[in-house]
Amino acid sequence: QVQLVESGGGLVQAGDSLRLSCAASGRAFSNYAVAWFRQAPGKERELVAKISNGGSTTDYADSVKGRFTVSRDNAKNTVYLQMNSLKAEDTAVYVCAARWIGAPTYNYWGQGTQVTVSS
Repeated sequence: QVQLVESGGGLVQAGDSLRLSCAASGRAFSNYAVAWFRQAPGKERELVAKISNGGSTTDYADSVKGRFTVSRDNAKNTVYLQMNSLKAEDTAVYVCAARWIGAPTYNYWGQGTQVTVSS
């Protein structure tokens, strides 16, 4: 099992940058794929970015391609989401999730961190 704790959210202006962190506790974090999701009020949860267990493969929602970068440091048990050129529509609670490499779904979830972008 892993426990996930997000940090780095806050209130910023449009055009600013933020870096979110997802710190994991537990064993063998390098065997878990990780994803960042976000949910804005009144909207469905959206998959923003995901990264493979080793970090070699990443994927992004069209809405954030070219602006967000997901990375990980398995030695530190941490996954990052670098968010640049933030827009008001990026405002949401950002949550990281993990799944064992052989599992079909993300079954470990953090509590989330609020990102608010003022226009």
